[in-house]
Amino acid sequence: MATISLVTGASRGLGRNAAIAIARNGGDVVITYHSRREEAEAVVAEIAALGRRAVALQLEAGAVAGFAAFADALRTVLRATWQRETFDHLVNNAGHGDYALIADTTEAQFDRLVDVHFKGIFFLTQALLPLLADGGRIVNLSSGLTRVSAPGWSAYSAVKGAVEVLTLYMAKELGGRGIAVNTVAPGAIETDFFGGAVRDTPEFNRFFADITALGRVGVPDDVGPMIASLLSPDNRWVNAQRIEVSGGQGI
Repeated sequence: MATISLVTGASRGLGRNAAIAIARNGGDVVITYHSRREEAEAVVAEIAALGRRAVALQLEAGAVAGFAAFADALRTVLRATWQRETFDHLVNNAGHGDYALIADTTEAQFDRLVDVHFKGIFFLTQALLPLLADGGRIVNLSSGLTRVSAPGWSAYSAVKGAVEVLTLYMAKELGGRGIAVNTVAPGAIETDFFGGAVRDTPEFNRFFADITALGRVGVPDDVGPMIASLLSPDNRWVNAQRIEVSGGQGI
C-alpha cells in the first residue's frame, strides 16, 4: 500500500519539488496551497502522470483558527480518495521570507514570521496528530541561516531556530507512537522564495555561492529528493536530527 504524505506549501518551490520526489518514490501526496490554485492543480496533474494519486487543499499556514476545518477537509479527502482514516507523513514546508535589519524590522513583519513559521507549525501539527498514523514521520523545514548568519535575516532565522527546538520536543513526545520527527535545513536555493531573491538577484546569488563549499547556490532538485528519501523505510532510525542540505554553506 502506498504511503500518503501531506506537504504544505507545495504549489511551488521546495514543496512542489518534494511532493513530486515523493511521488517518484512511489508515494501518494496531499499538497496544500495558499492562493495559487492553478499551480497546485498543475502539481497534482504532474503527480498523476507519474502514476500516483494526489489532491490539493487550500490552507493558510499562519491562520490557526482555520486548522480544525482543514483537518476535517483532510479527513474527508482521505476517506474519499484512499479509503483511509490516516496519512503517513507530514512535511511542514509552507513559509515565506522577510528581509530586514533588526533596526528596521516591524512588529507586523515579526508577527507574520512567527505565525507562519512557528505558531502555524505547532498548531497545525497538533490539529493533525489524530490523523497521523503511528509509525509515521514529520519533517519540519528550517534554514541554513540558523547556523550561519547573514544581515537582514534575524527574525526569519530566529523563528526557524524555534522550529528546530520544537522538532526535538515533537520527537520526544511522539516517540511512543513510533513517529520520527526531523528538521531539514536547506541553504540558499534558487526558487521564487522571497520574490526569487537568490535566483534573480546576482549579488544575493554570488554572496551565498561564495560562502558555499561546492561553489554555487542550491536548486530545488538538491533538496526535494532528500526530503523524500528521509521519509523512506531506509531512514526509519533517523530521529530528532537537524539535517542541513546546503552544499557546505558557511563552513
